[in-house]
Amino acid sequence: MPRAKNRVASRARRKKIMKQAKGFFGRRKNVWTVAKNAVEKAMVYAYRDRKQKKRNFRALWIMRINAGARLHGMSYSQFMGKVKANNIELNRKVLADLAMNHSEAFAAIVNKIK
Repeated sequence: MPRAKNRVASRARRKKIMKQAKGFFGRRKNVWTVAKNAVEKAMVYAYRDRKQKKRNFRALWIMRINAGARLHGMSYSQFMGKVKANNIELNRKVLADLAMNHSEAFAAIVNKIK
């Protein structure tokens, strides 16, 4: 009697990986060993970059707030210090949006904290 290796489960595992590799270039999309390595590496990048995305956006918001604050004669650190001291409960995301898209509202905040 031949040895049973649960072909159904192993085929399902391969199908799942090959589905994730759909859209990859060259042999990465249709050769099992290459696709498996490519998908594993892609998952590592995805996990890492979910964390990096948060860092990158925070850095972007800080740059935008700094640019807006400097138009009104303040540095970023002075501006944020005064925002905290005056109990203005706006996070960096909202402040950056105001600095970029609603300059009159940002100017009102700067005038309030000066």
